[in-house]
Amino acid sequence: MAAVLELVAGSYEQVVCGYRVKTDDKEWTAEANFTHHAHTASISAVASSERFVVTGSKDETIQLYDLKKRVEHGALLHHDGTITCLEFYGSSHLLSGAEDGLICVWSTKKWECLKSIKAHKGHVTSLSVHPSGKLALSVGTDKTLRTWNLVNGRSAFIKNIKLNAHIVRWSPEGDRYVVVYDDKVDVYDTQTASVTGTMTNPKRISSVNFINNSVLAVAGDDETVRLCDIAKQEWVCEFKAHDTRVKAVDSFSWEDHTVLVTASNDGFIKMWKLQLKEELESPTLLGEVNTSARLTCLAVWKPTSVKNEETKDEATTSKEVVRELLRPKKVHIVEEVILEDESKPPKKKKKKQSNK
Repeated sequence: MAAVLELVAGSYEQVVCGYRVKTDDKEWTAEANFTHHAHTASISAVASSERFVVTGSKDETIQLYDLKKRVEHGALLHHDGTITCLEFYGSSHLLSGAEDGLICVWSTKKWECLKSIKAHKGHVTSLSVHPSGKLALSVGTDKTLRTWNLVNGRSAFIKNIKLNAHIVRWSPEGDRYVVVYDDKVDVYDTQTASVTGTMTNPKRISSVNFINNSVLAVAGDDETVRLCDIAKQEWVCEFKAHDTRVKAVDSFSWEDHTVLVTASNDGFIKMWKLQLKEELESPTLLGEVNTSARLTCLAVWKPTSVKNEETKDEATTSKEVVRELLRPKKVHIVEEVILEDESKPPKKKKKKQSNK
């Protein structure tokens, strides 16, 4: 039996579309599964968890859609400005950023706002959660790169980068991250917080995605997707993905290869088979679907089993990095833990015995 995959895309037409992918054939097919029209302006961000699809818009709202029940699940109205970025941490928490300069941490259990952080003096343009869930990075129009301690919701580090970055992403192992501004990708070492290399794309960059810990897929304002080895600081592969500019790129591991997913202004979502070898070759097309919409953003919903295979080693490789980053601040972990695992029962506190 083929595994279930869902492609979720937002559009200028205010609609989010879901397509179920059949993977049992050599050529993958995507069939329309749902549409959700809850916004009154174009969709600017989309993210998916095991159960929910969330979309952000220029109408300043975050709309929730229950993917299992196929029904609307309400809206989050905390932000005052265009929603610029959304990211789940596991299935228990959602982080959102917007033009009001706020980063909000939401519990998906009751959809409560656990923490509202005034993150930037200008807009929040992008955020990324560390694989451990204890740190987050954000960039904004105040020309700063900020590191957040998600244990207590406070700023851990601020770096002036002199430019307005619009994308930030942790690597899968959390030992490096990339910051994107215009057509450039700066690669940072996590422990030193210093730039180890810079790659320049021919066009302004619209989306990036880590295929593994060293290979980064880069999409820009043209029809080409380029793969960069950030360890070697060189472009290793490129291919024409669409007829017009590529707006979003995502990826996931599948059997013995990687699947790249691209979305474009031309309305097409395409799936590509990529073999990760020492010398990368251009990927082959697995399947495509024409949404007939002007696409703006993309997310891939995968079953838990697929996600677990990709992330089972991340926690171990990230512990040392997080410990080093939090040590200089001498952070005392107080009772207010934001990204706690809600699936585990709370520990009972031991009663202190009084000395009589």
